[in-house]
Amino acid sequence: MRRPRGCRRIGLHAGNDALGSLTLENIRKSFGKVDVLKGIDLDVKDGEFVTFVGPSGCGKSTLLRVIAGLEDASGGSVRIDGEEVGSVPPAKRGIAMVFQSYALYPHLTVRDNMGLGLKQAGEPKKIIEERVRVATSMLSLGDYLDRRPAELSGGQRQRVAIGRAIVRKPKLFLFDEPLSNLDAALRVNTRLEIARLHRELTATMIYVTHDQVEAMTLADRIVVLNKGVVEQVGLPMELYNRPANLFVAGFIGSPQMNFIEGSRLGESAATIGIRPEHVSIGKESGTWKGKVLHAEHLGADTILYLDTEKAGFVTARLFGEHRFAADDVLYATPDPARIYRFGQDGRVLS
Repeated sequence: MRRPRGCRRIGLHAGNDALGSLTLENIRKSFGKVDVLKGIDLDVKDGEFVTFVGPSGCGKSTLLRVIAGLEDASGGSVRIDGEEVGSVPPAKRGIAMVFQSYALYPHLTVRDNMGLGLKQAGEPKKIIEERVRVATSMLSLGDYLDRRPAELSGGQRQRVAIGRAIVRKPKLFLFDEPLSNLDAALRVNTRLEIARLHRELTATMIYVTHDQVEAMTLADRIVVLNKGVVEQVGLPMELYNRPANLFVAGFIGSPQMNFIEGSRLGESAATIGIRPEHVSIGKESGTWKGKVLHAEHLGADTILYLDTEKAGFVTARLFGEHRFAADDVLYATPDPARIYRFGQDGRVLS
């Protein structure tokens, strides 16, 4: 929902009346004869957190670079707050970008890295110091201001990169897979910090990731890309519960949705889909008899991979601990209310 013009943002955005809406119309990008983006349309509201998600090579990072002005679109329109920015250089677009590689200057301290862009823009020293102070407080970097990047952990370096973006008071924050270089624990912690920052800044954020967990946990809306086209845009749980096609159904959700040829089950649909958590397991009876190929005991969950006589390979996700092992003979039963049916074109059948 668009914020009223008289409403002031909190924190570093207080007093900044610039809004952060983004409109993409028929964005195309080709490298030689290779079409990477094939007509992307998208509206992002002021203050919204939108993730671009998809497999490697789907065009998500290229699309982000077109928004930033680091790549020229081969066609289409990019508008920020209603202003066409196709011919506007990156530094003038009111955006700030956080990269996977941190891109910090090794000879500068944390303080100087965060304030360098403002210094180059000619901002007064007092303004730079105040913005760095506020960003430092938000990111808990106060104890590290005089350190250089080599003296920081990977998570701390990424927080400095985020702080450098925050002090610029951008209309749009653009994140390009910022957590890819972090270990599992740091990814979770930094993800929580980014979510908190979004709430505090009420800023517009575009976030590129190949990790669907990041997309599901951070986004207001998710844009699923595949081979340069948008497969579906929607709320995280909307994509999970109502995928538009086979690609989205298979990409969103872990473990992946089970797909079974309809002909194997006597179905008119080309493909039947059922999520692993919607498959129950019995020892004595059930719909599909099968043998356990592998059991993953994860504590909170048990993941079973079965080779069934009727449905073929089936994955089941059970809550809690279950003492199943390879070669156990079990019965898998899908929840009939949670079955998806797809046509020959891959679209969900009504």
